[in-house]
Amino acid sequence: MMGPDYVRPSAPVAPSYKETTGEWKLASPKDELPRGSWWEIYNDPKLNELMLKVRLNNQSIIAAEAQYRQAKALVDLAQAGFFPSLSLNVAQSKGAAPNANYSSVGLNASWIPDFWGSVRRTVESNKANAQASAASLEGALLVTRSTLAQSYFQLRITDVQKKMYEDTVEAYKRSLEITENQFKMGVASQLELSEAQTQLQSTEALAIDIGVTRAQLEHAIAVLVGESPSGFSIPAERVEFSAQTNSYVSSVARVLGDLPKVPTGLPAQLLEQRPDIANAERLMSAANAKIGIAKAAFFPTPLISASSGYQSSVWPGLISAPNKVWAIGPSAALTLFDGGARSATTNQATAAYDQSVAVYRQTVLSAFQNVEDNLVATKVLEVEIAKQNQAVISARRAANISLNQYKAGIVNYVTVVTNQVIQLNNERTLMSLLNRQISAHISLIVAVGGYWGNTVKPN
Repeated sequence: MMGPDYVRPSAPVAPSYKETTGEWKLASPKDELPRGSWWEIYNDPKLNELMLKVRLNNQSIIAAEAQYRQAKALVDLAQAGFFPSLSLNVAQSKGAAPNANYSSVGLNASWIPDFWGSVRRTVESNKANAQASAASLEGALLVTRSTLAQSYFQLRITDVQKKMYEDTVEAYKRSLEITENQFKMGVASQLELSEAQTQLQSTEALAIDIGVTRAQLEHAIAVLVGESPSGFSIPAERVEFSAQTNSYVSSVARVLGDLPKVPTGLPAQLLEQRPDIANAERLMSAANAKIGIAKAAFFPTPLISASSGYQSSVWPGLISAPNKVWAIGPSAALTLFDGGARSATTNQATAAYDQSVAVYRQTVLSAFQNVEDNLVATKVLEVEIAKQNQAVISARRAANISLNQYKAGIVNYVTVVTNQVIQLNNERTLMSLLNRQISAHISLIVAVGGYWGNTVKPN
């Protein structure tokens, strides 16, 4: 066979991850292994239900699956080149001159032997492309499912935010009522009354705005599971504030409070399942085979053909021994001059392979970065959220103290407003951090190929 046999090029590999401990061996793509049902670790029945719909109804996944079937069909098409072709010909013509009638029936067979490996290289290339398409399908599933999980938990966090704003609005209404009473008694000024009204109204606007965010997340989830947004809804869950823990109690709070640890050693088999690396590696193999296809064009194209049939000037008695004709023989065709077209095709195939090598190595580097980024994010955010929780508790305490002091006439209303704004800002910061934490946790699972050891069953 013409062209180089495929050998996977080396890729930049570090002995260990910077953001964790432990070493891992040189990875090789294992995209044929099933992804784990990693979302089940969150123990959310509604999320599990939505995930089942992705594989069946998501139109991007259906398109990727159809693309994979196309790639497999191209393998069958290429393999057909190993076999001869057979055709049946029947003809009848009539001329102006006497006895100018002509009738024939016959079988024609032809075969192009794969002397230079062009067909074998084509099959090799198409098989690699089909495997790359399978990896793309797995990658599309992994990304779609991670997007669904992140959108779903973000929606649940908006339910908590909605409850937070409702509680804040109620607290500000009580503060306004106190200020109105003191204004009537001549204790509070018009400025203090206006400040209380402004604070309440602006917070009510924020509470309304969170509805836009939730609706848009719900619409995005509908599309991900292949449903029309107009007929899809996820009921808001009940959220309660626990005075005992001084925090909001909800399903997402339970998930975030008990996030399973991603194995810090990151065994090699997890990294090997990255579908994007498998895709890049298979495309590299396909590009390598195309070099052989291009080089085979420099050699003669052999052809073995045979035909057998009957010819006669009259149709009756056409199929009889005296009318039998046959022919068999080899031939070959060689292009002597093409203005450099074959050389240009070979150069293009070589350059395409070099490009695929660079893409493969960049994909590996990006995969390592992806893992490192999410490792550090999950570790740092855990510490940051613990600190922010304490800040929220302190801000709530300060806001309550300042309001009591205001009622006692010790401080003015500016102090109350300042502390209440600090509390609200810290509450909002905490919600943002919680969203980043669950997003980073999901992203880390995706970064290692979407497989969670043996703790969950495969698809």
